[in-house]
Amino acid sequence: MGSVYRARDLHFPNVVKLVAVKEMINTAPDPLVRQTIVQNFEREANLLATLNHPAIPRIYDYFTQDDRSYLVLEFVHGKDLETVIADTDGFLPEDQIISWAIQLCDVLAYLHAHKPDPIIFRDMKPSNVMINHNGDVVLVDFGIAKTFQSGQKGTMIGTEGYSPPEQYRGEATPLADIYSLGATLHHALTRRDPRLEPPFSFAERPARRINANISSEIEAVINTSLQYNPTDRFPSAEAMKEALMNVARKTGALSKITSALPVSSGGIKPLWSFKCEDEIRGAPALNQGSLYIGCYDNNLYSLNAADGQFQWKYAADGGIVTRPLVFNGSIYFGSEDKRLHVINERTGKVAWTYYAEGRIYSSPRIAEGHVFFGSDDNDLHAVNLSTGRAIWKHSTSAPIHSTPLVENNLVYFGNEDGVVSAVDFRGEMKWRFQAKRAVTSSPVSKGQAIYVASLDSHLYALDAKNGWAIWKFRLGKGTVSSPALADDYVFVGAVDGFIYCVDSRTAKEVWRFRTENQVSGSPVIYKDSLYCGSVDGSMYCLEYRSGRLRWKFETQGSITGSPIVFDDIVYFGSTDHHIYALFA
Repeated sequence: MGSVYRARDLHFPNVVKLVAVKEMINTAPDPLVRQTIVQNFEREANLLATLNHPAIPRIYDYFTQDDRSYLVLEFVHGKDLETVIADTDGFLPEDQIISWAIQLCDVLAYLHAHKPDPIIFRDMKPSNVMINHNGDVVLVDFGIAKTFQSGQKGTMIGTEGYSPPEQYRGEATPLADIYSLGATLHHALTRRDPRLEPPFSFAERPARRINANISSEIEAVINTSLQYNPTDRFPSAEAMKEALMNVARKTGALSKITSALPVSSGGIKPLWSFKCEDEIRGAPALNQGSLYIGCYDNNLYSLNAADGQFQWKYAADGGIVTRPLVFNGSIYFGSEDKRLHVINERTGKVAWTYYAEGRIYSSPRIAEGHVFFGSDDNDLHAVNLSTGRAIWKHSTSAPIHSTPLVENNLVYFGNEDGVVSAVDFRGEMKWRFQAKRAVTSSPVSKGQAIYVASLDSHLYALDAKNGWAIWKFRLGKGTVSSPALADDYVFVGAVDGFIYCVDSRTAKEVWRFRTENQVSGSPVIYKDSLYCGSVDGSMYCLEYRSGRLRWKFETQGSITGSPIVFDDIVYFGSTDHHIYALFA
C-alpha cells in the first residue's frame, strides 16, 4: 500500500520549494518479506540517484521509519496521461500524441543506454507518464524498473494489457518497453483501455477502426511496436523515434509540433533585469556568481548573477561585442578600440592591454599559455598570457570576426573572405577550406569533424585533420550564427529567420523553427532545451529533440548575442539596453 504527497521542503525557509513524497506502507507479516520490500524500495532510490534526464524526476532523499519507507522526489506540476485521456472530450490530436511519443522514445533510449547496465522500465502505461505544465512528458514510478542482464530471467511483473508476452515469462528486455509504449500510444489514440481487453489482442482492434482521424502512418508505427514476437518490433527506441519523426514529416505534423502557439512574455517574468546606457549586442560570461557582459556604451559590466546588482564597470574606448573570457582571476575581451583588454576579475582594474591594428569582434580563446583572437587587421593573434606580448600573427586575406576553436593542437577559424583555416601553435598553416562567402560563424568540433556555417547559405562539416568537406547542408539564407552540438544533432540559426536542427550523421534536416526575423545569435543547449535569440526581439526556448516551442520572452530590442545558461537560469542581453535573467 502507498501514497504520494505534495510537500514543502523546509530546508529552504525563504522560498516555497515543493517536493513529492512517495510513501510505502510495509504490512507484510513475514520479517523476511518485510526486509525484502524495504530493500526493493531502497533499490528504486539508488536507481533514481544514478539517472540524470529532464524527463525523469530527480531524487532528493530516501528514508525508512517504522513500517513506512519514503522517497523525496522532484515535484511534477501537471496530470498523468491517463487523467488527460479521461478528461478530454473526444480523441486527443495525433500531432500531440506524436510529440509525447517522441519524448518518451528519448527517455527510453536514455534508460536503455544506461551504463554500466541498461535499465528496463517495465511499466510504461498512461498513469506513469506525467504531462507537466509545459506540456512535456515526465516518466514516474521506477518501482519495478531493473537493470538488464542478458539471459537473466526475473519475476512476472508489470501491468496487464500493457506488458508484452515475454514479460509474463520473466524475460523483459529493452524491446518490452517498445511494446508497452505502443500499447500506451494505442490507448491514447483510441481511448480503449487495454486492461479491459483480452491480452495481446491489439491486432483485433486496429487503431484507425476506432479513431478514423488518425493517419495510416501512425497506425503502422503502433502496429510494429505491438508485434507479439520481439524481433518483429522496432530494434530500439531510437529506431521507433525515427519512424515517428518520419510520420510527422509526411503528415505535416512536424511543422505543428515545432511551431506551437507562441507563449507571450506576459506569462514569463525575469528574475531580474539591469539597464545599461547603450545596446548590448554580444554574449555574457559567468564565473563564481558574477556575470560579465560588454556594451556599446564602451563598458564591460560586472553584475551579481543572483540578483543583477551592479558590482563594477570597466571603460574601454570602443564598443564591446566579444564574449568575455574569465581565466585565472582575469577577464579577457576585445573591443572596437582595437585592443585586447585584460582586467582583474575582482576589482575591474586593468592588468594589461594588447594593441592590434584593427577592431576586435572575435572573442578570445586560451590554450597552452596563449590567448588567441582575430581582428579586422586580417590577423589571427597569439599573445603570451604572462607578458602580454605577441608570440606570432598569422595573416589572412580578410578581417577575422570568427572566434577561434582550439582543438587537436590546432587553431581553427574563419574569415570574411570565406576561408576556414587551421594553423598550429607556431602559426603555420596546416590546411584551409574555401567557402563562397564570409565565415563569421565560429567553428565547433565533435570527434573528427569541425562544424561551421557561412554567409553562402551552407552549414559545413569538415574533416578536422585535412579540411575536406564531409558534407554540407543548404540553409534558406546565409548565416553568421555559430553551430551548437547535442547528441547527433547540429543546431544553427540563419538570416531566413529559422533555427535549424541537422543530423550530423546524415546531413538531413531533423526540424526547423521559424522566428519572426533573422537569427544572428548562436543557439545554446542546456539539459533538453535549446535557447536562442532573434532579431525579432525574443528569446526562444525549444525542446531540442523535436524543435517544439516551450516559451518565448519578448524584449524591446533585437537579440543578436548568444545567451548563457547556468543552474537553470538563462542570461542574455538585448539592444533595448537591458540584461535579463530568466528561469530556464
